[in-house]
Amino acid sequence: MDVRECVLSAGRAVLDVVEREWQPLSPGELEQRLDQAVEQILEADLMAPLKARPPPAGGAQPLRSQASAEPQVLPPETCVSPPEEETPEPREPMEPVDSAAVKVSYITDLLQNSESRARMAGRARLSLSHTVLLSLTLLSERVSYRSVSRRFRLEKGNIHRIFFSFCERLNTLQEKQIRWPVGGEAVEALSPLCRPDKEQEEQRGVPRVLGVLGHTRIPIRLPIGKHDVESTVPEVKRMKMEAHPDSWLNLQLACDRKGRFLHCRTSRGSDVDRGGALRDKLEQQPELMPSGSCLVARAGYPLTAQILTPYSRSIGPREELFNEMLEEHFHILDQAVANLKARFKRLRYLDIGNYERARAVVLTACVLHNMFLDMGQEVQGDVEKEEAVTGEVEVEMDDEGVRRRDAISDLLFKMFESGSV
Repeated sequence: MDVRECVLSAGRAVLDVVEREWQPLSPGELEQRLDQAVEQILEADLMAPLKARPPPAGGAQPLRSQASAEPQVLPPETCVSPPEEETPEPREPMEPVDSAAVKVSYITDLLQNSESRARMAGRARLSLSHTVLLSLTLLSERVSYRSVSRRFRLEKGNIHRIFFSFCERLNTLQEKQIRWPVGGEAVEALSPLCRPDKEQEEQRGVPRVLGVLGHTRIPIRLPIGKHDVESTVPEVKRMKMEAHPDSWLNLQLACDRKGRFLHCRTSRGSDVDRGGALRDKLEQQPELMPSGSCLVARAGYPLTAQILTPYSRSIGPREELFNEMLEEHFHILDQAVANLKARFKRLRYLDIGNYERARAVVLTACVLHNMFLDMGQEVQGDVEKEEAVTGEVEVEMDDEGVRRRDAISDLLFKMFESGSV
């Protein structure tokens, strides 16, 4: 028997073993075996670094004390190294292990205790904490599904299902996490319109600011049906000449002085509405605005008794002073948006051609933004120039809004002349 026959014989033997082991399995049994193998590998990778760590000094208590508590997890960077053939992107300094573990544990507990107890899609045996860790990895890092697939030892298709199921589950928490302040909470959220102390402003009739209204754009992949396939101009050149309005998603936000989102609305890029829905809601429910309060927004939003916008025409010393006072508040929203995009880097470009899925991902990031602020987990992002939307014209100005803005600008100018501002 020559070498070739030996190799063929060995190959046939291996095939026979594989066929005897796997061929008789039904699809359900095969899926179950794969689930078990994936779970064992994943838990071994997550637990190995923890076992190597020395016990915490002072007998610190574990984060979770339930009898069936899941293992504490580490940031995904510490689990599996990136594949050698891929050049890892430069990363910012990794957050402390305890910080990442607290986030995963907090979100896991919140989802377990929420009313939405529907099972999330994905591997049958993938634990909830691992699902949260995987989803946070996709949101927080600009990594491909392929890279995450290798890191978590799961196929790409299953990662898609797990991630979007997680986003749908987080979206059900929107009303609890992104809520409009009322009562004492609203009064506590108020901030001065200008520099003087609160009592001086109130005595002179200057309103206090409940929140800052504005928007940003989230680039998304253009749906296939939107491409102009008949055009003879190369696609890259077409994109540079004029971006399709549906190649981004509009994210409208209102935040308080701490950068916490009070209002969140997403729409297609072709939707040119600016604050119309919120304006109507505030007019129909005036109790949402504490007495002597207002929202501030940049030009392009409706000027009403509840929403004050800067002057864009007939600019004089009085109008310039008023615009300067508002600009200080606009920086709060710009910084909040910068922090959102710094924490969730996937928002810099969503490679998703489905609007509803892109919307779910963006809303998930906004919900998590407020959750992490409540936990004291803050991230400082760099404000980009494009965040400050300028040069837009006011779309609506009702008479009451015009009168109130003029009265406030007169008060501020008198205070400035007297040296109070």
